[in-house]
Amino acid sequence: MSTSTKQLADLSATTLLRFATAGSVDDGKSTLVGRLLHDSKSVLTDQLEAVEAASLKRGQEAPDLALLTDGLRAEREQGITIDVAYRYFATPRRRFILADTPGHVQYTRNMVTGASTADLAVVLVDARNGVIEQTRRHAAVAALLRVPHVVLAVNKMDLVAYEEKVFASIAEEFTAYAGELGVPEITAIPISALAGDNVVEPSANMDWYGGPTVLEHLETVPVSHDLTSCHARLPVQYVIRPQTAELPDYRGYAGQIAAGTFRVGEPVTVLPSGRTSTIAGIDLLGESVDVAWTPQSVTLLLNDDIDISRGDLIVPSGDAPPTTQDVEATVCHVADQPLTVGQRVLLKHTTRTVKAIVKEIPSRLTLDDLSQHPEPGQLVANDIGRVLVRTAEPLALDPYAHSRRTGSFLLIDPADGTTLAAGMAGESFATHKAVTAVADEEGWDF
Repeated sequence: MSTSTKQLADLSATTLLRFATAGSVDDGKSTLVGRLLHDSKSVLTDQLEAVEAASLKRGQEAPDLALLTDGLRAEREQGITIDVAYRYFATPRRRFILADTPGHVQYTRNMVTGASTADLAVVLVDARNGVIEQTRRHAAVAALLRVPHVVLAVNKMDLVAYEEKVFASIAEEFTAYAGELGVPEITAIPISALAGDNVVEPSANMDWYGGPTVLEHLETVPVSHDLTSCHARLPVQYVIRPQTAELPDYRGYAGQIAAGTFRVGEPVTVLPSGRTSTIAGIDLLGESVDVAWTPQSVTLLLNDDIDISRGDLIVPSGDAPPTTQDVEATVCHVADQPLTVGQRVLLKHTTRTVKAIVKEIPSRLTLDDLSQHPEPGQLVANDIGRVLVRTAEPLALDPYAHSRRTGSFLLIDPADGTTLAAGMAGESFATHKAVTAVADEEGWDF
């Protein structure tokens, strides 16, 4: 085996960690990511030369490593992060997909995008400022999205003389707050992203700290991507009927397996109709296979010709989630326009999009003390709250706690397609006649 082939084989055998960075404005997120890339030797020579040239043009003697992730021209000109910047790198121990998310309040919605698939979130705090409202908001979003691991990176320790008391106070406050939110695991690390302290190499300036560096923690944190044992779910994306002379009776149901495993001969149920059949075959990349699992894209063939279309969900007959038209969920509102009671929306769940109406907004989360503000009437940009939504057609949602893929959904403005809120499904609630009556008057079939 050649050296390059062996390196590729070793790399494919390493585990993958998806992580997101978050923090307030100027906390140093992009600098931290740039330092990780630079010090782990994951930056190409031409990229580093471009950063050095851009830094010199701005009057900086040392290269500004934040420019490695601030890819948009507006970001470089303003010195801020606007969009989610995805970067891919690897060490001998692990592969990484990172999402550097914006710190400005108006871009909190982008953190939801970056953290929605993350296994770990790095929340940065400026050691001079401590835990602020945006820090609490990011902790709440991480908890809401059930990110299993959170790293508190107390940055700019060089600007507080590397004082242990400063770090300990911030770590204690954040850990208590995130613990109340239900974050399962919190690791606090004192760093200086600009100087490189405790990012990749241990700091000589903080001998009082005996924990891991950021990269060491990223390389060793336990991660499980085994979704094959979860509830099997296949959202139908496309119905394949070539109707050719070679395949006159071919009818396949194509999509990406969201979770679990499907096998030939297994009884399945199609939701929301409830019709049942048996898997007659599975096509994968043009080949017939006996078993397929997440996240493979496959085509299922069934023994029976039943009415199936895009948006239907194929599940094992013994493990079918209940269908409902009443959805209770926690949502993060991401649009500039408010979400109000009685508002007509579209609800997109996996490959299915249905009409819906907001029945109630029972509460909004107050970030300061984690109390619930009852009956706020509306949610505005960056609010986190509970909603009750009535859909025009039944949906088969899993609880978000069981499946991040099939327990999440989007609320969309039917007028212009704007995403209004990202939702995490909970329990169903009874129908409210008043809202149903309004929907009937407006011609919505609820």
